[in-house]
Amino acid sequence: MEQHTTDLPHRALGGQGLVAGAIGLGTMGMTIAYGAPDERSSIGTIRRAYELGVTLFDTAELYGLGTGSNERLLGRAVKDFRDDVLLATKFGYDFRDPSRIAIALDSRPEHIRQVTDASLRHLGTDHIDVLYQHRVDPNVPIEDVAGTVGELIAEGKVRYFGLSEAGPDTIRRAHAVHPVSVLQTEYSVFERAVEADVLPVVRELGIGFVPYSPLGRGFLTGAVKPAAEYPADDMRGQDDRWQPGNYEKNVAAVHALTALAEGKGISVARLALAWLLAQGDDIVPIPGTRSPQRLEENVAAAQVTLTAADLGRIKEILPHGAAGSRYSDAMMPTWR
Repeated sequence: MEQHTTDLPHRALGGQGLVAGAIGLGTMGMTIAYGAPDERSSIGTIRRAYELGVTLFDTAELYGLGTGSNERLLGRAVKDFRDDVLLATKFGYDFRDPSRIAIALDSRPEHIRQVTDASLRHLGTDHIDVLYQHRVDPNVPIEDVAGTVGELIAEGKVRYFGLSEAGPDTIRRAHAVHPVSVLQTEYSVFERAVEADVLPVVRELGIGFVPYSPLGRGFLTGAVKPAAEYPADDMRGQDDRWQPGNYEKNVAAVHALTALAEGKGISVARLALAWLLAQGDDIVPIPGTRSPQRLEENVAAAQVTLTAADLGRIKEILPHGAAGSRYSDAMMPTWR
């Protein structure tokens, strides 16, 4: 297999030795949330990512709805170059009641161990490079979570401890027990909440930052349509940013961003990813795609340099992010 055909720069994710290519790859949409899976295209995209210099590949127990399907897909795709890449996965959900999959949490120490052993089997590896708590469990002290992951690191099953969607206090408490290497949270020109209090804390503590949904769940690719036109198995049909009223405002913003991008000879997706990379050299976004061609476009964003004027124009277009919330109010309070 051909490898590393581009000069994708590398970035240090925090101060604990975790280094990755500047653009990673998220695999959630390869098995859930964005329509019917396409295994052949997905595996081809993962392998093409490796050829382009991508080293950080992101999966989770949730992305297979507890079956391990997403992790197995990733494990099959990287088996020929597993030692050259970073595999990140996540624990923290309770899949015993299918009707509550999206909101039932379980970060009990014994469950963390069970999920980790299952993830190792599914991925076909003897270690997980980054193990994230997927969502903060209000019923389990974060100190217990950090301690358990610390034990797994001592045992050689895990290399680095990560948190996802954790707030400043949770981050500090976890970090005091075992160093948190990286935080993963939604961040893009569409979603800016982390700028106020999360980014300052992770930088104070020397923690790297991995933005998921860096292209606004596809809205920032320009290939969008109203919520009602998506099939039932596509999460965008329920996303508030696609609903009438918000949708029109967000389309107008993307049109303005597209005009700026075209003036630079790039796509709006490349512009959005370049904006994220410009927010700090400790940031590695993980856009998801099942298309090798879109992947190549995403990776090329690492070669884009935005001027102060470009960044100022983007701020004018989207000073506070997109219109509409990213998750329902019922879900958000339990995470922090």
